[in-house]
Amino acid sequence: MFIDEVKIWVKAGNGGHGCVSFRREKFLAKGGPDGGNGGRGGDIIFESCTDVDTLLDFSGNQHWKAQNGMPGEGSNKYGADGDDLVLRVPVGTLIFDTDINMQIKDLDKPGMRVVVCKGGRGGKGNREFVSSTNQVPRIAQDGALGQERNLRLELKLIADVGMVGLPNAGKSTLVSMCTKARPKIANYPFTTLSPVLGIVELSGYRRFLIADIPGLIEGASQGAGLGHDFLKHIERTGVILHILDILPLDGSDPAQNYRNIRKELESYSPELAKKREVIVANKIDLSEDGSEIEKLKKDLGRDDIFSISAATGEGITQLSEELWKIVKADKSEEDF
Repeated sequence: MFIDEVKIWVKAGNGGHGCVSFRREKFLAKGGPDGGNGGRGGDIIFESCTDVDTLLDFSGNQHWKAQNGMPGEGSNKYGADGDDLVLRVPVGTLIFDTDINMQIKDLDKPGMRVVVCKGGRGGKGNREFVSSTNQVPRIAQDGALGQERNLRLELKLIADVGMVGLPNAGKSTLVSMCTKARPKIANYPFTTLSPVLGIVELSGYRRFLIADIPGLIEGASQGAGLGHDFLKHIERTGVILHILDILPLDGSDPAQNYRNIRKELESYSPELAKKREVIVANKIDLSEDGSEIEKLKKDLGRDDIFSISAATGEGITQLSEELWKIVKADKSEEDF
């Protein structure tokens, strides 16, 4: 199950209490104080990991606590520190504090860590309170409470290429043809109910990540259909791959369908709409003379539209090579 947003409560460990104790040894009269300090409470830490791809672990368990520090003991024995609680999340997870409506961290790279709650300090034992005027202190300090927070975790997938298009445009078929991902494919709308990630592998050990989101419909930016919930997953992509069905079953105009989707992208996020776009005319195997492709190019005023058949594989290699060039160029710019 794909879970991309959860609300949880986290609490760091409390510090251990200090100890009140006095030495009791044979042949040693009036031994001094020897109460040890308490241990520190464990922190709450989030870590981004490449082998985790959903927030499912947090949907069934919404309360997370780190270990408390142990109390101090006599004979100057310090209490053990509590273990930190490391919560592993997918790369691309954003962490928000819901109480103050603030973003704490964007874990957009593998191996990133952030401490969201600090464990409480350990309390001092009576040995720490010895002074020239108080040789036998009978007090100790309590451990401090660990921090706690109400958090919202939101996952935005990290992909090089993000696919958009109307339901049944052939996005899932294309993903299955050029990657090892196996999304559900059927001849009815909304067969894709959650985002699908796949790795496109080319010769020479070249590869890039592609994301397929559920099909968009008119009004998606206002919550219609399924696309609104998942548009956030292509916000981080460098390239938008716009898939068009040149012979829609409902008889609609492919050029107008393109404009409708562009309108939804602009309504959802102007920044998203500004991303580089590659337009693909799918299902050319159904066209007898290719006139639909020429009409689409004329209606949109663009000659750089790729023609493919996701069902037969025609044109997919050329499309993958072009996408690789764009992805490589984007990554080269990021290095500078």
